[in-house]
Amino acid sequence: MDLRNYTYMVECSDGSLYTGWTNCIEKRLKDHNSGKGARFTRGRGPVKLRYLEISNTKSEAMKREAAIKKLNHAQKIQLIRQGELEKILEENHICI
Repeated sequence: MDLRNYTYMVECSDGSLYTGWTNCIEKRLKDHNSGKGARFTRGRGPVKLRYLEISNTKSEAMKREAAIKKLNHAQKIQLIRQGELEKILEENHICI
């Protein structure tokens, strides 16, 4: 089994965006939606996956997370619009 590293953005029920990284996106989304995820998303659920990137290493995923967190809200929305979430999910057999 090859281990993947993901940088992702979720939209919370209040419209806010949270960016994180994980090596199991399915589990991480379940954690966010069950209140076990990041402190930021607790009480803001349910969350919906809006953006996903796959990195070769944990370090790459964490660096990308940091870069995305520095973007303003409008820039994050633009990134979401330019992303190919459905294609990434389908091509990588990710079921969320």
